[in-house]
Amino acid sequence: MTDFVVAVLWSAVDVLLIATGALLVRALSLGHWRTEDARNKEARMFAPAGALSFRRDGQRVVTATGVYIAGSAFYAVLAVLLLGLSRAASA
Repeated sequence: MTDFVVAVLWSAVDVLLIATGALLVRALSLGHWRTEDARNKEARMFAPAGALSFRRDGQRVVTATGVYIAGSAFYAVLAVLLLGLSRAASA
């Protein structure tokens, strides 16, 4: 039962990181870049192995791994900023 709960929670974290990364890519690029469709797997056909992004039809496409890393980096930076603010407020 515990394994099931952990799997569900980990899946929720994955969805949160991917959704955050996708929104972050679109917002920071002002719509010029797009994210890879999770069902389509464009990167397998058009990108070199291990690429975080590639160009297709003149547009930058961020792969699923790139989106996951962007979401993770966002929350890492947010955690560092919140930690710094809490230490500054307590001093």
